[in-house]
Amino acid sequence: MSKTTDSAHITSKTPLPTAINGWEMFMKDQGRSSNTVKAFLSDVRLLTQFLTPDQSIGSVTTDELNRFFAWMEKEREIPCSPKTLSRRITSVKSFFRWLHQYGSLTLDPAEKVLQRSAISPIPQVLTNDEYEAVLLAADRQRRESKPDARSYTLVYLLLTTGIKKSECLGIHINHIDLDAKNGPHVFIRYASPANRYKERKIDLDEDWIIAYKEYLAQYKPVDQVFAWSPRRLEYLLEDIGVAASLTKHLSFDMCRWTCALRDYQAGIEPDTIRQKLGVSKIQWRELFIKIKQLNGEIK
Repeated sequence: MSKTTDSAHITSKTPLPTAINGWEMFMKDQGRSSNTVKAFLSDVRLLTQFLTPDQSIGSVTTDELNRFFAWMEKEREIPCSPKTLSRRITSVKSFFRWLHQYGSLTLDPAEKVLQRSAISPIPQVLTNDEYEAVLLAADRQRRESKPDARSYTLVYLLLTTGIKKSECLGIHINHIDLDAKNGPHVFIRYASPANRYKERKIDLDEDWIIAYKEYLAQYKPVDQVFAWSPRRLEYLLEDIGVAASLTKHLSFDMCRWTCALRDYQAGIEPDTIRQKLGVSKIQWRELFIKIKQLNGEIK
């Protein structure tokens, strides 16, 4: 792999802070989101609090990194949660892997650091009865004296596609093809090149299409399909949950997990569900464990 302009000047004798700055330039050139870059840098810069601030990258050892993570987990004033520790290990591994791949280091000291997986709590999903109650509550708004198809269009899309909130907000009218040869679908797009692997086509249900056409006639969106703030859409879901007499808090995340579980229960191949959700094979490992837990297969 050839060196980039960001890493070509970095050698094993380069101080840690200087190398981190080079990595920042590299990630920005790769089109990583500002939030991702900020999180990675925050994690790796903690190394300078544990190691000698001007320590060279070539002198960092695997043993030092293991002691750093032990310090992070148990000895630092602000102990790490398992999830945060897992993320910070990932960040440090990514940093040293970059230095090794681009020739700044002949050996990667983070390669043998054990990655710790933090399984977050099992998410909430809708039962079959709750699922039907939610759709009925939203559908009632379509049948009122002043018909309003917005809530049904939103919640039914979420429950059948499993898209995230940010993906929902990013849907534009030209991303929905009702006349495609292989059937109607929505194309989930991303502006950042770093997220292109998440782009995908998801089939649309006929019942949703009917409501969507009603919604278009009522609201006449020009470009963005759901041209409201994220908080406004969250309120819409909360209102549907109340109308459906749920004791749970209906959210984008609950709809996504409900969709994944229902697809799994319907016999859809796990990798097809993974692709529909737009997650990597590494992310899918934890997600699939949770789906099996939700299905009662794992305790």
